[in-house]
Amino acid sequence: MTANQSSWPRQWLMTDERIGNRLWDAIDRLPIGNGGIVFRHYSLDSDERAILGARITKAAAERELVLAVAGSALLAERLGAALLHNPDRPAGLPISLSIHDEAAATRSRQLDAALAFVSPVYGTRSHPGAPSLGIDRAAILARQLGCPAIALGGMNSERFDALEQAYPGQFYGFAGIDCWLE
Repeated sequence: MTANQSSWPRQWLMTDERIGNRLWDAIDRLPIGNGGIVFRHYSLDSDERAILGARITKAAAERELVLAVAGSALLAERLGAALLHNPDRPAGLPISLSIHDEAAATRSRQLDAALAFVSPVYGTRSHPGAPSLGIDRAAILARQLGCPAIALGGMNSERFDALEQAYPGQFYGFAGIDCWLE
């Protein structure tokens, strides 16, 4: 699928616990009307996660951002998310998947994923010491998907521009954490 075949946002924030209250600053830096939030915060208990999810849902609506909920189909449905990321069970929502290898790329086609987050393209602070794919392998994985690829892992707009220059049209957009806090 080429970039112009998608209506999903091109720039995404991946939430996690380590950004704390800076979460709200990161959300404020996403482009109004063309950004998305993948709400993760996996370590919170279900009640705390639902409360934070409701606050994020409100912030997303105010900024016209697309909301994806990671893991929980029940929470995604409860929050009115547009996308379910790495679903725990089938739901009536489009899905996105994390892609780290060829098996996951194949799975994205089998599950008819709407979007795929190819990672980690570069090393990240959120996974210190973890090996990265590098741009060549990330582009190979992106070509194997049946949906738009979002580059994740050490990404920012400059790195995305370089990736686009090296592999035109292979990646639809990028996602990150730190890039929205800089």
